[in-house]
Amino acid sequence: MKTNEQRINNIIGQLEAFKKNTSSSSYDCFQKIIQLKAIRSALSSLSEKIIQDELKECLLDDGKKENKDKLELIIKEILKK
Repeated sequence: MKTNEQRINNIIGQLEAFKKNTSSSSYDCFQKIIQLKAIRSALSSLSEKIIQDELKECLLDDGKKENKDKLELIIKEILKK
């Protein structure tokens, strides 16, 4: 299973490749769309993993007031539109 750091490095690599390829005249719009979808998917996956990890940490240590405050903040961010 990948670590969060590995996931971040993969996303950075995808973004760097996208940046490089978009400056190329031979890089067509279909390729751009596919690559952007892959970047969005990877970022979404990373976000979900981090949110899960943070929620678990806050809930497992729910006796501390600071963790309850963190949990409330996380919930507000998740529900924000």
